[in-house]
Amino acid sequence: MLPVPRARRRSRLAVIASAIVASAALVLTGCSAGGSAAQSSSSADSGSFPVTVKSALGSATIDEKPKRIATWGWGAQDIVLALGIVPVAMPSFSYGGDSDGVLPWDADRITELGGKTPQIIDADSGEVPFEQFVTAKPDIILAPYSGLTQAEYDTLSKIAPVVAYPDKPWATSWRDQTAIVGKALGMTKETDALVAKTEDSVAALAAKYPVLKDKTFFYAAANEPGKLNVYRAEDPRVQLLNDLGLKNSASIAALDSSKGDGSFFYQLSYENLSKIDTDLLVMYFDKQSSVDAFTSDPLVAAMPTIKDGRFAPIVGESFVAATSAPSVLSIPWMLDRYVPELAKAADKVE
Repeated sequence: MLPVPRARRRSRLAVIASAIVASAALVLTGCSAGGSAAQSSSSADSGSFPVTVKSALGSATIDEKPKRIATWGWGAQDIVLALGIVPVAMPSFSYGGDSDGVLPWDADRITELGGKTPQIIDADSGEVPFEQFVTAKPDIILAPYSGLTQAEYDTLSKIAPVVAYPDKPWATSWRDQTAIVGKALGMTKETDALVAKTEDSVAALAAKYPVLKDKTFFYAAANEPGKLNVYRAEDPRVQLLNDLGLKNSASIAALDSSKGDGSFFYQLSYENLSKIDTDLLVMYFDKQSSVDAFTSDPLVAAMPTIKDGRFAPIVGESFVAATSAPSVLSIPWMLDRYVPELAKAADKVE
């Protein structure tokens, strides 16, 4: 599923916490041993440890180079794999993933590294399955782009140091995610190189399609009947379009009646669709029939962006997942498909 804000039951955390404490000795013993799933073509500088990584939920101190890496949320597993390391555990992705819940670019990279599919942590419920993290015996948990609550962070920290987001949940840019993981693993040089390579790829495509430059866009999703989820400026999927030279429509902020709620999106009723003023409308859909259903609504069909063909739908679960949580691994996987569709819509802007 795509990242959405989540509520949690503290009573459940209390029950799980007692089980974790009881298992602590076993976990700590397991953390000292490297698993066969942790394979790296680059090694961390031994002089870079211990290192402390601060987050909005607390500070994590990593005493030595992590050998058993677990991830949570979106994107962290991409960065670890891009560094040549197969994590011991990572979340399932039923939206866009294969039968095991593994996203296609992650599956490709695991095969490329000659590794085995890691332990898959159940993410479908939206709740953190603490027992599964105990089983994985990680010596670090990377979650820089996630929706962890303070209670969840505190409970996970009983298992291993947890690297969470620096500011808001679900609002860490792909660059910052990469830098955070690099610092935590003692591989800053390697992650700097990954960011530079990815930026070069994005810049090359922006140069190839100059029609995108300075066009405004409005990024949304039709996840509920009669309402749009509108993505704010801090959302990584919006920032990726900014990297390509596009500018946020002023309508995004102007129509936002719930500023300061801490979310990465807000909801807009179809009754207000006529108030959207933008060059391009960008939205994602699981399949083409969903696009057709959306555009058949009379209020939607009346939008200038729809009538003029200035609509750039992103269609297909894997493709949506790649563009919704861009990373140094997913961006190269989808970029060549992503940009031409945007450029086709931008060509129709008068």
